[in-house]
Amino acid sequence: MVERTQGGTSGKHTRRQIQATTSAPEGNPKPDGGTRKLGIPTVVDRVIQQAIAQQLTPIFDPLFSEDSYGYRPGKSAQMAIQKVKEYAEQGYKHAVLIDLSKYFDTLNHELLMNMVREQVRDKRVTEQR
Repeated sequence: MVERTQGGTSGKHTRRQIQATTSAPEGNPKPDGGTRKLGIPTVVDRVIQQAIAQQLTPIFDPLFSEDSYGYRPGKSAQMAIQKVKEYAEQGYKHAVLIDLSKYFDTLNHELLMNMVREQVRDKRVTEQR
């Protein structure tokens, strides 16, 4: 349940009511010519996403490599560049940039969610409705 105050009155909204406020899925063109389904998040969606991220980040962030910098708390692109410079000073001669954007299109969503369910028992987070 999400509680929202509007004009001094408080009302409770069920998940179904919240989902009804999201935009209908649209197609977003991919560079390879395909289409990526998307929904445009509402303010309520973003608040819920942020709340879930605040709960999941402490669980999953420690599992990431120390050398992973993308979208991590306390990490930045500038820090990644600094690390590459440090490696160059140590004598390393090659740096590899990997674009994972297409990789996420190939993930087995059910396998990934099963792994999440091993760590997160709250079905409100892990079950799709």
